[in-house]
Amino acid sequence: MRTSNEILIEGYEILNEKLGLIDAEKFIAYIQREPFDYTEWQRKLFKNKSAKEISKEAMEFRKNY
Repeated sequence: MRTSNEILIEGYEILNEKLGLIDAEKFIAYIQREPFDYTEWQRKLFKNKSAKEISKEAMEFRKNY
């Protein structure tokens, strides 16, 4: 099991890799400023999808990136 610190470091590395340093910093600032309910967001995102559909989309996404 990874530690919280290891997960944070990997998250920052991924943000920097995908967004670049400046946009990664902006992203972090945005999520710290705005109230964000991850559970509610997830419910809306996957509202009308089955677990099978979500899994298929995740596998397709992974193949492309």
